[in-house]
Amino acid sequence: MTNLILFVNSFLSYLLLFALIVALVIVACVIGVKWRKSKDAKAALETPADAADGSTTA
Repeated sequence: MTNLILFVNSFLSYLLLFALIVALVIVACVIGVKWRKSKDAKAALETPADAADGSTTA
């Protein structure tokens, strides 16, 4: 019985650690997407309006 309790305790400990790592990865992805969108928005404001449509003619 003691071995089972130790196993469950260890399992839950690693499960909690895994959940923490997954949560950190999700938060990092959300922050990265927000930063990228912010950078793209700033870049769009700095480019001329006529080049924003993707045309290559001068």
